[in-house]
Amino acid sequence: MAKDPYLLLGVSKQASAEDIRKAYRKLAKQFHPDRNPGDAKAEDRFKAISAAFDIIGDPEKRAKYDRGEIDADGNEQMTMGRNPYGGGPYGAGAGGREWQQRTSAGGSHGTGFEDISDIFGDFFGNRAGPGGARAKPRPQRGRDIRYRLNVDFMDAARGATKRVALANGRTVDVGIPEGLRDGQTLRLKGKGEPGLSGGPAGDVLVETTVNPHPLFALEGDDLIIDVPITLKEAILGAKVEIPTLSGRVVIKVPPNTSSGVSFRLRERGMKNPKTKKNGDLYAKTKILLPEGGDDKLEDFMKNWSHNDEDVRATLYEETK
Repeated sequence: MAKDPYLLLGVSKQASAEDIRKAYRKLAKQFHPDRNPGDAKAEDRFKAISAAFDIIGDPEKRAKYDRGEIDADGNEQMTMGRNPYGGGPYGAGAGGREWQQRTSAGGSHGTGFEDISDIFGDFFGNRAGPGGARAKPRPQRGRDIRYRLNVDFMDAARGATKRVALANGRTVDVGIPEGLRDGQTLRLKGKGEPGLSGGPAGDVLVETTVNPHPLFALEGDDLIIDVPITLKEAILGAKVEIPTLSGRVVIKVPPNTSSGVSFRLRERGMKNPKTKKNGDLYAKTKILLPEGGDDKLEDFMKNWSHNDEDVRATLYEETK
C-alpha cells in the first residue's frame, strides 16, 4: 500500500487545494526524471508524489480518501453500512438492536432474508436479480492519471510531440499544441487507468511548465527580444539580423537610433490557443559600448561639442 499522500507531499490534512498544488509542483520539479537522468530513486520519488497528487489533488478523490472510502492507491475500501431505519451502523447500539428486531419479525411489516440480501447486494454492487441470478457489476470509469511535464519554450511556441513514462510504467505520446502556455493542462482522453466492468477508461492529465527562453520574453501573445547594437550602428544605421520563432530575419535600424527603440514585426509572436492568431514580435534596441573601452572613441567624445544637458532637459522639465 502506498504511503499517506499528505505525508508524501509534505502538507497537512487541512491544506487548501492551492497549497497541495504548490507542494506538488515544487516536488515534481525537484524529482522530475528530466532533471535527474539515471537516478532511479528520484524517478521512484517522482512516481510516488504523482500518485499522491492523483489522490488528494482531485477534490472528489480527496474527499473519499479522507472518509476512508479509498486507500492511498485509490482502491475502494470496505466501510460499515448504515442502519436503513436510522440510528447507528448495523448491529451497533440501540439503532442496531432495533434493526435486528425488525429483521427478525418477518411478515409484511418486517424485513425478510431476501430484503437483507438486497441491501447487501446494493452495498457490494452485486445485487441478486430475479430467481437468485446475480446482476452484472455496475460499470465504473477508470482513474485519471496526473503527470507533470516540463516543456522547452520553442516546443511550446512551435508545437511538438513528447513521449513520457507514467507512474504505472506505461508510455504515452503527449501532443504539445502550438502556443502552449505555462501551467496549461493537457487532457489525453481514454489514456488513463482502464475502467471496470465495461466502464470507460480514465484520462491522463498533463500539467505543463514552460521553461523560460534566454532571449524571448512573453507578454500576452507578443514576444519581446533585446537587440544589441553598437554605437556606430546606432549613429549611422545598419541592417541587423535577429532570431524569430520561424527563423532569422533582417531589420533595418535607421541612423541616430537610441537604446530602447522597438521595431514591430507583425504576427511574429506566439500563437493564441483560442483565436489561433499570432501576436507580434517587438525587437528592442540596446546600445552596447566596446568591452574594455576604446581610446579613439574616448578622445573623440572629449572633443565633442554636443551639450549633454539637452538630452535630459525636456524629460525633467515637468519636475521644476
